[in-house]
Amino acid sequence: MSFPRNQFGVPQYPDNDARKLFVLLSAIDLLERPTTSAIADLTSHKRESIDHDVMRLREEFGVVLHKVGEIYHIESWGDVIQKDGIKRFLKA
Repeated sequence: MSFPRNQFGVPQYPDNDARKLFVLLSAIDLLERPTTSAIADLTSHKRESIDHDVMRLREEFGVVLHKVGEIYHIESWGDVIQKDGIKRFLKA
């Protein structure tokens, strides 16, 4: 099943799809200055849902992720998510 992509080629998964969380995590990893606005601009993710989805990444997948001021920082992808696998999957 294919999904539409935004102007940057980022897949637009439904809100209840875990892959949408993986897109968010990948954007935080990719961006030089991952603020809420920058993440939303790149991914077309709703600004008001980013903090909630970051919390889901922590709770559901064990990602260690901090927000210092406006900047998100990934400390660890956790034991469940494999960074390289997610990046390959999203490029397909």
